[in-house]
Amino acid sequence: MRAGAEPELPRTPGLALRIVFFFALTLVIMGAAAAAMAAWLRNPLLVFAATIVAGLPLGLWLLARMLRPTRRALRALREGVRSFRDRDYSMRLTVERGDEVGDLVSVYNEVGDTLQKERNTVRQKEVMLETVLQTTPMGLLLVGAEDRIEWTNRAARDIFLSGASLGGRSFADLLAACPPSMREAFESGQDALFTVEQRGEEETYHLAQREFHLSARRHRLYMIKRLTPELRRQEVEIWKKVIRVISHELNNSLAPISSLSHSGRLVVDKPEELHRLAGIFETIEERATHLKQFLEGYSRFARLPRPRGQRVEWSAFLQRLSGLSPFGIEGPPAPGEAVFDPSQMEQVILNLLKNARESGSPEEEIRIRVESAPGAGSRVQIMDRGTGMSDDVMRQALLPFYTSKPSGTGLGLPLSREIVEAHGGWLRVENRDGGGCIVTIWLPPS
Repeated sequence: MRAGAEPELPRTPGLALRIVFFFALTLVIMGAAAAAMAAWLRNPLLVFAATIVAGLPLGLWLLARMLRPTRRALRALREGVRSFRDRDYSMRLTVERGDEVGDLVSVYNEVGDTLQKERNTVRQKEVMLETVLQTTPMGLLLVGAEDRIEWTNRAARDIFLSGASLGGRSFADLLAACPPSMREAFESGQDALFTVEQRGEEETYHLAQREFHLSARRHRLYMIKRLTPELRRQEVEIWKKVIRVISHELNNSLAPISSLSHSGRLVVDKPEELHRLAGIFETIEERATHLKQFLEGYSRFARLPRPRGQRVEWSAFLQRLSGLSPFGIEGPPAPGEAVFDPSQMEQVILNLLKNARESGSPEEEIRIRVESAPGAGSRVQIMDRGTGMSDDVMRQALLPFYTSKPSGTGLGLPLSREIVEAHGGWLRVENRDGGGCIVTIWLPPS
């Protein structure tokens, strides 16, 4: 019965007062017994012994009877507190007393009501939060200190195992079954972009990683956002932008060419102004050359030739590159060799070195690291200490014709990725700890 439903009980004598009353009553009983015994027995010791034998059991019986409701209430309180320990806040006690024990029972019921309300509030919030997390399109995966997956949402399960349960699995085993680009992104420990093939189509994802402590234990939260629909929308916008840029460049060149052609026809009819023809033809040639170079820059992206792979020694390749664009070597000297198109790969790395210089990085902080192992392929990393990329720029960095530079064409990184993927590898861009960017290229084993 709930304490709040009980009427206000009249105050009864306190427990201490009732114990005092018991002792007084016991003394009266023992005194009466002593007086009765004195009439029969003349020996005082016999009278005292007879009084104790007659009065003490009666007094103990009265005390036990008096304390029986109190003991019953205390046992009920003990069981109720145990239920609190077991996180069961539903047990309530009936208030049948108006003394201190009754007050204690009332406080117990009030605490139970408060804990029950707070638990219901917490459960409602947990249900709402779980619903939000399970329905979000971003994949969420929580890994505990023992490298076990503790929680995932529906989107993460779809990304990894097409909806199968991931709870309790080893995170390392899960990554081992992932495509190389995805595995590298997770193992990098940094935010990154990666592309994988799913259901016959390429899907691009943005990965964010955060570490924190939960219940004094280290946890790591992975957030995977599918960017493919957004990238496709961006591609449409970029193609519109390309059309506007090409149209603008064509008009900038064709308008003066048309005007100069008209001026040339007028000059032909005036022999005294024939000397102007040389300047007119020179300007027309300059505008035509500029237009040709502009269009060739864009057509190279659409007409990328297939790579002609050959066995290349890394040390010799890097030495030749350093003569074209200075850089430092990170780690031990480049090991071994790999199979790739040296001309195309040279174009890729030179473009990435150019980006590193334009990012504001000190020259001495622009470095290249090459790691190669038989059967594992080669990994090339171009590192700088420039300004890095914002999240928005990072998401769009690999889109054709997207650029954050006023005079950029937006073709450098997309063309580099196309070349690397044509070799069967992949390219990933990420920010570095301490500032700057790191571009990782993986080439398959020969």
